[in-house]
Amino acid sequence: MRFLHLLCIALFFICSLLNAQQVISLWPNGVPDEIINPNYSERVETKDEAGNPTRISRVTSPSLTIYHAPKENASGAAVLVCPGGGYAILAVQHEGVEVAKWLNTLGITAAVLKYRLPSSDIMKDQKVGPLQDAQRGMRILRENADKWGLLSDKIGVLGFSAGGHLASTLSTHYDNPVYSISSSVSARPDFSILIYPVISFKKSLYHGGSRKKLLGTQETPDQIYRFSNEEWVDQFTPATFLAHSFDDRVVPIENSIVYASALKENGVNVELHAYGKGGHGYGLGTQDTEKNWPKACAIWLKKEILPKNSLDK
Repeated sequence: MRFLHLLCIALFFICSLLNAQQVISLWPNGVPDEIINPNYSERVETKDEAGNPTRISRVTSPSLTIYHAPKENASGAAVLVCPGGGYAILAVQHEGVEVAKWLNTLGITAAVLKYRLPSSDIMKDQKVGPLQDAQRGMRILRENADKWGLLSDKIGVLGFSAGGHLASTLSTHYDNPVYSISSSVSARPDFSILIYPVISFKKSLYHGGSRKKLLGTQETPDQIYRFSNEEWVDQFTPATFLAHSFDDRVVPIENSIVYASALKENGVNVELHAYGKGGHGYGLGTQDTEKNWPKACAIWLKKEILPKNSLDK
């Protein structure tokens, strides 16, 4: 009887380990272009009732948290998830953890990116810090594709708000050498999902907080152009799904419209869902018409992106 009791305990702990999320440091050998600042450390801004962080800031140790798709419905696809927060905080719960769990229901492995937020206190060039982390995150997923049962040509990126700016920057600047690369593995996403994204830093379109945080207070016309991602779309830009609301008073819907137009002009597969209501920052959706975007996105993924045999799972 005691043996059976111990066996049950052992099996419980084994199952717990198998279901545990895997956290991987992006830069185990040192963050590129880092300024060591003992007075700067990660901060938890808010927590939920269970004590889990919902918003964090001042990230110094960027990482990936891997949520592996259940084996019984794993498609082989994976998504790098970029939470938003105006490049000031990361909304790690409703634009990170919750999204990863939703992707798992579609048979998609999710990797939530805890990326550094631009700051001259810890970065020699704050403009490229987030992109360095995003490129590295994408390469880590591809480098581990065989080990994790992933298809190296079915690895995409998903971003919300400023995280959408980072995701679209990765989608258009994936080959921009922003750090010393020893790997030949591509950082190009195979597809992009952009939800109420910041796309442009141009006047009338930009979100002031995101632009100021990324470029600083002395931004130049060249910098604004460089990070207005609609200007960098070409035929190699990944297929993209976008969702935005007309009543978004934080990031104008025109950001999604100009990006979708640029994709269409370059012959890239694009789908844009524009909702009458929803506002901004709703994650997977709340109570207005924007709550339909996850279902629409799932249909797009299954039709355009996921391996055909995964539809039967």
